[in-house]
Amino acid sequence: MDVPAVPEKVDPDALTAVLDGRWAGLKRDVRAQMSTEKFRDTIGLDVEAHRVQVLDQLRKLAETDRPALGFDSAYGGLSDVGGSVMSFEMLGYGDLSLMVKAGVQWGLFGGAVQLLGTARHHEKYLRRIMNLDLLGCFAMTEHGHGSDVQHLHTTATYDPSTHEFVVHSPDPGATKEYIGNAARDGQLAVVFAQLITGGESRGVHAFLVPIRDDSGAPSSGVTIADCGIKAGLNGVDNGRLTFDQVRVPREALLNRFGDVAEDGTYTSPIESDGRRFFTMLGTLIRGRVSVGGSAGCATQRALTLAVRYGDQRRQFQRPEGDEVVILDYLGHQRKLLPALAKTYALHFAQEELVAALHDIASDAPEEEQRELESRAAGLKALNTWHATAAIQTAREACGGSGYLSENLLAGLKADTDVFTTFEGDNTVLLQLVAKGLLTQYKEHFEDLSPLATARFVAEQLVDTVKERSAAWKFLERLTESDDASVLFDREWQQRLFEDREEHVLSGVANRLRGAASDPFGVFNSVQDHVLLAGRVHVDRLVLDAFARAVASCSDPDAAALLDRVCDLYALSTIEADRAWFLEHGRISATRSKAVTAAVNALCGALRPHARTLVDGFAVPEQFLAAPMLKG
Repeated sequence: MDVPAVPEKVDPDALTAVLDGRWAGLKRDVRAQMSTEKFRDTIGLDVEAHRVQVLDQLRKLAETDRPALGFDSAYGGLSDVGGSVMSFEMLGYGDLSLMVKAGVQWGLFGGAVQLLGTARHHEKYLRRIMNLDLLGCFAMTEHGHGSDVQHLHTTATYDPSTHEFVVHSPDPGATKEYIGNAARDGQLAVVFAQLITGGESRGVHAFLVPIRDDSGAPSSGVTIADCGIKAGLNGVDNGRLTFDQVRVPREALLNRFGDVAEDGTYTSPIESDGRRFFTMLGTLIRGRVSVGGSAGCATQRALTLAVRYGDQRRQFQRPEGDEVVILDYLGHQRKLLPALAKTYALHFAQEELVAALHDIASDAPEEEQRELESRAAGLKALNTWHATAAIQTAREACGGSGYLSENLLAGLKADTDVFTTFEGDNTVLLQLVAKGLLTQYKEHFEDLSPLATARFVAEQLVDTVKERSAAWKFLERLTESDDASVLFDREWQQRLFEDREEHVLSGVANRLRGAASDPFGVFNSVQDHVLLAGRVHVDRLVLDAFARAVASCSDPDAAALLDRVCDLYALSTIEADRAWFLEHGRISATRSKAVTAAVNALCGALRPHARTLVDGFAVPEQFLAAPMLKG
């Protein structure tokens, strides 16, 4: 099959310029700073030594201006939200324990104080958080309520006689679990608990609770346990926290969205407890965005290692006697190049997400806020699932060499594995995406539980989702065509993704209409359909972002190369889901075979540019020092 022309040679720096985008200057500075520090490998370190090393590196980060990027300039910050997220993401090129610990300190802990607190908290804590005089924790997740944050069991009961909150863990399920910085270094925790005043619960709020005294011992009433050795990320001191009638002053409440007067009177600018809860969580999406982005950086590193190895490793002889470079085999190209194309695609979607997060105003309409939260949830899910799959593929592509710790892939695989279930379990996050699509961001939709989702859809959903779209009319004209060049038509690709999204969403809506009689049972029976709706929506967003990136590229050779990489992303995605496209008449059997032929042809056309494509990521060389690449 003929593939549209690919330039003979492309400058990797031109690709880097497109990839770095809006924050190119900051990314250059971060790479330069990374290169000045000698990379200290974590291979062979025991847990305590690893934790010591990560804390030492965290202190070196605190000596730069990067921790200040995400904080308000009134308190010594730089008010650059997008730059802050980008700097966290780029730590994903190195030891991911450092990225997570930095994210806990300045993203989750510091972000909660800034975004959920008010001036009294900002003045007292933000500078100390930025310069690392105060190390903190983000204590949300409970042993019995991981994803169901709205129904946490920890309580904070106001005592008007002493003007204090009493923070308490009423049962083992209320144990705060997997809390970064808790086991060793944290001094103060942002604890999420049910606020109770005057005998009435006002929902989940955040409180500042000291967990260690000045000597480093646990504070009175606080029990701290070490989570112990994990599969990866052992430079992060994850711990468990329980509270036994721990008293904190009234001012410990982070009171941006709800406050308690001295006499116990509760007030809030948001009347609905449910809406207040989701508004509060919505302010904390930076961590979710950063996890997705850092997973992308780790994936870039893994694929760079694998492509470089595949470009030099030889295996089996040609008839004429020369051994073949393994990346010349179609099977090897099939492993790495579609994964590389998807990495590019997700990168451009992530760049747009960070820009949207940076630009959104604090008083933006709720619909705009919810749309951003939905994108963050969906991209976090796809980024981290892709990291898990692509790093495994990279490991396999390097054979036994990839299994050796010294060659870095095993560590990347272990460290990123948990990304699919922290900062939101991916399955739950895709349900969140689908819920947003189905409900049209109704203000009074207040509960993410399956029961409430099904009931709301059954009662409120109207016929806003079309079974057929204008896209289908366009597709019908091309489906019967024998011209294989249509496969490389960007409009055809985008319309096909759009039509799939609309059809799947329409199907979910129709199946949920019968939920009134048995809301939970009906929702549970269509959960696979709901998850598919979330995934195909994000697939469409990613393809559209890639197309915009290609269109914005000013270097013609780089743009032409990226155009083919975009084709590979689109067609390999169609190929992976061709059962759906065939079952629903979107492509014929002949067209399905043509898609596979096109993917093969694109892999061959992009093979000479594989090294250029990974070099475009500009992963700092010190993070690519694998012995397998030296011989």
